Amino acid sequence: MRIKRAVNAVKKRRKIFRLSKGYFGSKSRSYRIARQAVMKSQMYAYIGRRLKKRDFRSLWIARINAAARMNGLSYSKLMHGLKVSGIDLNRKALADIAVNDAEAFKALAETAAKAIAK
Repeated sequence: MRIKRAVNAVKKRRKIFRLSKGYFGSKSRSYRIARQAVMKSQMYAYIGRRLKKRDFRSLWIARINAAARMNGLSYSKLMHGLKVSGIDLNRKALADIAVNDAEAFKALAETAAKAIAK
């Protein structure tokens, strides 16, 4: 008895067509081309999820550096001072403080400067 794949094949194609919905031209209508387009787009999405982490980290560093220089420190000296003084804040939290609470960031910068001066 031969195996017939009718239902499974349709399900497989339907999954690809759902993912390729909205693509231009035959990329959303032809199964073979749609499959290639979906594979490529999923690859770009995977890479993009990794790049996003790098992009945000560099954005946080740029914000912290700008706020640190307003308080008379460079980014590296600020981070070193915070580490020496035992303040363990990640860059995301520091950038948020730098943008939203200038007084608190100024206090952190002063603490870091004192730690370096010792």
